[in-house]
Formats: sequence, structure tokens, C-alpha cells
Amino acid sequence: MSAPLLMVLATLLFATMGVCVKLASAYYGAGEIVMYRGLVGTLFLFAMARTKRLPLKTSVPAMHFWRSLSGVIALSLWFFAISKLPLATAMTLNYMSSVWMALFLIGGAVLMGAAKVDPRLVLTVLLGFLGVGLALQPAMDDQQVWHGLAGLASGMLSAMAYLQVTSLGRAGEPEYRIVFYFSMGGVVAGALTTVATQGGWHSHTWTGAALLLAVGGLATAAQLLMTRAYGTGKPLVNASLQYLGIVFSALYGVLLFGDRLGWASWIGIVLIVAAGLGATLLRARTTPRDAQHSVQES
Repeated sequence: MSAPLLMVLATLLFATMGVCVKLASAYYGAGEIVMYRGLVGTLFLFAMARTKRLPLKTSVPAMHFWRSLSGVIALSLWFFAISKLPLATAMTLNYMSSVWMALFLIGGAVLMGAAKVDPRLVLTVLLGFLGVGLALQPAMDDQQVWHGLAGLASGMLSAMAYLQVTSLGRAGEPEYRIVFYFSMGGVVAGALTTVATQGGWHSHTWTGAALLLAVGGLATAAQLLMTRAYGTGKPLVNASLQYLGIVFSALYGVLLFGDRLGWASWIGIVLIVAAGLGATLLRARTTPRDAQHSVQES
């Protein structure tokens, strides 16, 4: 398949994974879902590495630790947000990562004493947070405030994880090894979170087990498709197509969960997408490699 088609399929699989996470949240806590998602990915990648005789030993374990820590916390917060928020809203908040990266660039420029900050970056950040205000406020009731904040925080931590992925790529770490250690981190962190917050694991039903397997399988397949798309296609085209995940999530939300978003929420989502695309384009012009790696570890 062509790179754009691979990317579209990957975003569809990620959106479908979001559906399974939302359904699985009726049976399991967010930490449990993260743990089982990581377990499926770890076993699959371990088998793939052994079959293809790919080395799993790394010379930069500390970098993998910090990448996994930020990525797993972001994933846990995102799954927590998905459990109660409209699916499109939770997905959109996670896609704020590009806007957060633009904010990091502005902060870095200020700290380095830059005489001038690109006003277009400032505009994309302001546009993104205006979109957040519109998307969240009418979509949440009092019980959903913490879930909305968790979704927003997941986007920020995802941005930090993406920057760490870029550093790992520059250190010569292949994608499969980055995903492998991230999956392992999910198993450990998910298990610890489950014990700390629940005191133990829920018993399985056939439906619950099938949903957990689907979450792990869909996430792993989507990551492989996305990695392939970025390896063969144009990074900016791929980065733009990733936002189809919001469209797929909105359709799933309406058809499966009866989500009803007002005009303010839809305008907010459009503003966030526009800000994310703008931030991706501006960042790619200065650091092209960031654009290539920014969504491989969603």
C-alpha cells in the first residue's frame, strides 16, 4: 500500500483502539488496560525480534527509561480521559501534543535569550488553547472536569515523549526497540498503578479479555503501519493525515456511544487541528526530523 493509505489505515486502527479502551473501561481500570496493552506489544515485539534476529540490548537504558516514563503516564491519563469524555474530545486533547511542542520551542527560545520569537508559533499556541476552551467547556459536566484535565495533560506529556523519541532516534535506536521498551514500561507501570489504586486486578470475562487483546493488537498494528508510512512517505503529508483519527473518533462516538457535541465543541476541535497542523509545518521547517518522529509512538 502507498504511504498515505498506510497512514489512513493506522489512524483508523488507533481510533478503533480508542473505542475498545472506552468499552474496556467498564471492566478494568486505566492502569490495567495500559498493562495489558503493553503486555501484548511486548510479547509480539519480542517474538518479532527473535524471529528476525534483531538485537534488543540497548546502550542507552536511561534514555529509554525517561521516554517510557513520560509516554506511559501520558497513555494512562489518556485512557482515563477516554473512559468518561466523548471519544472525539479525548482524542483531540491527545492531539494537542503538536501545540505543546510549539510552546516548548517558544519557552526554549526565551530561556536561550532569543531576541525574537516566531510570531506564527505564538499564534498556533494561542489558537490551540482557544480551541481547548471551546472543545471542553460545553462538553463536560462537573464530574468530567478531572477527565478533561487528564486528557490535556496527556497531550503535554506526549509532546515530551515525542521529543525523547527523536533523541533516541538520533542516538541510533531503531523504532522496534523504542516501542519494545515503551511496551515493557507500560506493563510495569500499569501493574504498579493497578496495585496502588485498586489493590489488585479484576477478574476476566470473555468480553473483557477480548477487548484487552483488541486494544493491544490494534495499537501494535497501528504503530507498525505508521512506522512504515513514515519510512516511505512524505512526513508532512503523514503528519496531516494523522488528524483523520479525530474524524474517525467523532464518527465512532456518534454511532456507538450517542455522543452529541455542540457547535462550540466542533469549532474548538477544528481550531486545535488547525493549530496542530500549523505547529507541525513550522517545526518541520526548522527541525525536519521532529516531524518524521513526532507521531510514530502514539
